[in-house]
Amino acid sequence: MKLCAASEGSEETFVLCRSQGRIEKEIGILNRFVTRLETALNKLVQRVEEGKIRDRQKLERRIGRLLERYSRVARIFDISVNECQGDNDRGLKITVRRNDEKYRWVVNTCGNYLLRTNWNEKDPKKLWKTYIQLTQVEDAFRITKSDLGIRPIYHHKSDRTQAHILVCFLALAMWRTLEQWMSGCGLGTAPRKLLEELREVRSMDVLLPTKDKIVRLRVVSTAPQRLKVLLYRLGLLLPNRPKIVEKLGLPPLSPLSHEVLKW
Repeated sequence: MKLCAASEGSEETFVLCRSQGRIEKEIGILNRFVTRLETALNKLVQRVEEGKIRDRQKLERRIGRLLERYSRVARIFDISVNECQGDNDRGLKITVRRNDEKYRWVVNTCGNYLLRTNWNEKDPKKLWKTYIQLTQVEDAFRITKSDLGIRPIYHHKSDRTQAHILVCFLALAMWRTLEQWMSGCGLGTAPRKLLEELREVRSMDVLLPTKDKIVRLRVVSTAPQRLKVLLYRLGLLLPNRPKIVEKLGLPPLSPLSHEVLKW
């Protein structure tokens, strides 16, 4: 992270951020897209040279679809379509050239981010952490709409609006707490992935009718091995025996009911 000077008279602050891991990842994705687009264009050139495509509009539409599919690297290639006069008939000629200068520029910008703010803070690390917190807040609101099943509600009363905001804030607090818990246990900071794994834990209530009451037992399923490892890292243990939840009195039984209980 590096603090960049703004123009004179400007009250804005710029922070240039570079991530080596992100640079390598984005360059890998870039080169993969470049290879795919270059291969597709070469096949198109071969079809034109073989005379399989003679309609210029059809050729340009195909080029447009390829550039739209690989829009991220489309500007790296210079493509031109010309009509050439042959000895017997009129044909097309397509020229494809990779612009190395544009490619180098795209590579140099991979993994680089420029933040702009009107905050007068001079520490770039603090500015970056604040920006990350803003993205986490936005993610928390998405969590309340997806994971918690809360959808946009158009409230007409102030108390309901405040209640909605409170639920969103509680979701953020719980999400951040789970992130810190996972980070302290060396499990990264991806609560959504952990919650997806925890969905495999099931519980059920078993009703056992006795002579004068009904006993409700709660049973928890056995977790698979990979989930047991996660729970162990978090310091959580699943109950290994049924738990009595409640005992309910039975109404007077008919003779048939007594026979069922005996069975």
